Amino acid sequence: MDSFKFFLSEAFRTLRRNAMPSFAAMVAVLVTMLVLGVFIPIVQAANGAANSVRGRVLVDVYMTTGATSSDVQRVRVKLDGVSGVGKVEYVNKDKAYATESKRDPEAYALLGSNPLPDTFRVTPKNADDVTQLKNALLQVKATDPGIDSVRDRRDDTTKILQATRFVKFTVGVLAALLVAASILLVANTIRLSLFSRRREVEVMKLVGATDPFIRWPFVFEALIVGTAGALGAVAILGFAKVALLDPLANDFALIAAPRTISFPLLVLILLAAGAAVSAAGSVVSLRRYLRV
Repeated sequence: MDSFKFFLSEAFRTLRRNAMPSFAAMVAVLVTMLVLGVFIPIVQAANGAANSVRGRVLVDVYMTTGATSSDVQRVRVKLDGVSGVGKVEYVNKDKAYATESKRDPEAYALLGSNPLPDTFRVTPKNADDVTQLKNALLQVKATDPGIDSVRDRRDDTTKILQATRFVKFTVGVLAALLVAASILLVANTIRLSLFSRRREVEVMKLVGATDPFIRWPFVFEALIVGTAGALGAVAILGFAKVALLDPLANDFALIAAPRTISFPLLVLILLAAGAAVSAAGSVVSLRRYLRV
């Protein structure tokens, strides 16, 4: 307990002596955590929207014109047995005609008869495997006379997969940049603290102080800076939520609709992230610059 009090007092003493660098590091962590606090809900909403769209990636299996109910049942059993199939939906041609004719009644009125076939809409378990699924369904078509053709929605599928890959790539890159920036900023602050106390460190080493005993005050300093920055970000986000988002959510469904992380959980994540990146920054700096 005495050691803890000593490390904490030394950390605050160093913060007072290096007020400007410490304040700059705290502001940098605050901005990073603020961006992260906005970024997490946006990414969750984007991923939710992307997953919703990915769920509409389909392969259409069209039955022949003279297909009977027994043909439909037989084909359905075969489709359910294909590896990679997530969902199979049967669309009766009469139902399809009724739906399409409502969209363009004049065009369908000129047809006179129903040109649409019975269709199975097959959704893959994984949208990325839609091409493999189509190839497997083509093999089923080759062995069943009740199937007329198999088609995927190539353009829509390509756009959906590109959008989801872009979201994942963006999430990874931005998260990596934010973490790296925070660690480097805190490491620089600790390096400045070490430089300002280099004589003290030399004396402590000469009188037999161990490396952990020397390091802990700097680790505490980094944790204080990181936690203070995270708390500042939480305060700003909390004010923005109460003053801006909550009132707007009552009037705009677009803001209220996305299901994202709860604010208390977001607070815990930001506090943990601030402390973690600060501790990591201190470790990086101490390993590199604590050479006496």
